[in-house]
Amino acid sequence: MPTQNRTQARRQLDKRFTNLRLLTEEPRPHQGWIRAIREALGMSSTELAARMGVVHQAIREYENSEIHETIKLETLRRIGEALDCQVIYALVPRTTLEEAVESQALRKAAKKLARVSHHSRLEDQEIGVADAAVQIDDMAKKLIDRRGLWTDTDDFQ
Repeated sequence: MPTQNRTQARRQLDKRFTNLRLLTEEPRPHQGWIRAIREALGMSSTELAARMGVVHQAIREYENSEIHETIKLETLRRIGEALDCQVIYALVPRTTLEEAVESQALRKAAKKLARVSHHSRLEDQEIGVADAAVQIDDMAKKLIDRRGLWTDTDDFQ
């Protein structure tokens, strides 16, 4: 994907994540969403089992697997249908995607410059702190959207 397309894709996704970030602040009920919604509806586990076409014990297993975060998405969707609920599945970055890429580029540039700086000190050609910061920023801008940004090596394409 060309650089411009990646930048545009990040910006579009970041806009979509704005509202989803609010959801990440809402904790899951301690008994899990399935049980909380089922009980709020006044639906017994036996009734939910009948609506899903499973045995009563399966509902307890589903509720436990939700709490232990081992429930399958497909199962959660089936339960959602039986509860007349919609499952929302999303990976929501802790920061914007743009910030994540810039941060990684800065880390990688600083690491690379630190190695170069070490060799420069050995040769008595050390650069100043202000110059180093400018070099890191310049290098980071060049690293954004290049292959290899997220690897531990210095290989870039």
